[in-house]
Amino acid sequence: MAATRMDEALGTRAVLRYCRMSAFKVRPVLDLIRGRDLEDAQDILRFSERDAARVVSKLLASAVANAENNDAQSADELYVSACYADEATTMKRWRPRARGRATRIRKRTSHITVVVTRLPDERLARRRARDTGDAGARRARRVAGARRQRVAASQAAEEAAAAVPEAAEKAGAPDVGEEAAPVTGPRSDETGASGDAAPSEPTPESEEEEAEGGADAEPAAEAHEAAEAEAAEAETDEQQHEEPTPKRRTRARKEKRD
Repeated sequence: MAATRMDEALGTRAVLRYCRMSAFKVRPVLDLIRGRDLEDAQDILRFSERDAARVVSKLLASAVANAENNDAQSADELYVSACYADEATTMKRWRPRARGRATRIRKRTSHITVVVTRLPDERLARRRARDTGDAGARRARRVAGARRQRVAASQAAEEAAAAVPEAAEKAGAPDVGEEAAPVTGPRSDETGASGDAAPSEPTPESEEEEAEGGADAEPAAEAHEAAEAEAAEAETDEQQHEEPTPKRRTRARKEKRD
């Protein structure tokens, strides 16, 4: 039985003819996406650093559009069944070199073909089962997280409700060690309308004490003045007995002459 040729592969294809890029540069990119699902192939081309990835990505999008519009296929069920690059015509140019010679420049082109096909039923069933399992696992994780949040909120509410009576008991019951402080303020009968103490009237005894205090203060003031006068005299005597300086001698001579 003859093998199926690449150009006879079943599916929807898109062909880019006379691409201004050599087949040698395009083939490594095509090897990355061959046999991949559509989503995986698009991700690989998006993050590839080769220049050919941009061209192949556009060609893949064209093949998917042909499958959706012409063959009524769903893009989620497609995969890259075949992709290849053939050499096209080579444009020859010449570059001048030393001593009147010339070197040939080969500008190579290529024909790029991408074929997309619907996934087999087995692979589609496995993918749906995997997606369903992933969705169920995500839902289970989401439900478990919501349950944990509800439990934590209820526990916090119970702790807050239990802490309120305890705080009220502590605030209402006075400590045993505390004693009532005696009232030291003036009595109501001794205070005036504004609460201040009423001024007391002077008595004979208080007047005599004030007179005695004034009499004792006068001798003390006289003694203080006498002590200050003695100190001033002592300072003047010390200044007079100091050793005479040239300025003082000159001043003394002028006083004598006068």
